[in-house]
Amino acid sequence: MGIRDIELTDIDGKSVTLGDYADKVVMVVNVASKCGLTPQYEKLEELQKEYGDRGFTVLGFPCNQFLGQEPGTADEIKEFCSTTYGVTFPLMDKIKVNGRGKHPLYTELTQVKDQDGKAGKVAWNFEKFVIAPDDAVSRFRPKTQPDAPEIIAAIEGGLARNAAA
Repeated sequence: MGIRDIELTDIDGKSVTLGDYADKVVMVVNVASKCGLTPQYEKLEELQKEYGDRGFTVLGFPCNQFLGQEPGTADEIKEFCSTTYGVTFPLMDKIKVNGRGKHPLYTELTQVKDQDGKAGKVAWNFEKFVIAPDDAVSRFRPKTQPDAPEIIAAIEGGLARNAAA
């Protein structure tokens, strides 16, 4: 089974997979509403608006594993994201990204090395994984801003490979 076959549940309880986004460059991000990095939602939404019509989407995965910074229910998370940051990208069901009960998607993603050559546990909220349509994955740690040049390069590279396919 490949990364695109892993079962996911969206924030409304609907079953999906990354395969539903097979023709897109996907940025997977573990998100939280009460974190010092929460303002990254704004830049994530800007990326969604800038690249969405070119075959890109952000997928937000709420996670409460880091100091309980995502305590809300699905409805509370949706309301917060919509009213505070105008989020239009898909949100998924709350998951675990580390340890026992870690979601199978993150079992795969945490094997990917970051820019410093380090794989392993998700460090904190807002760790980003850019997945190209050819399943190439780039990993960016939480403090890397969503619009950082290296992330834009990963998005653009995935879009270019997708257009050439």
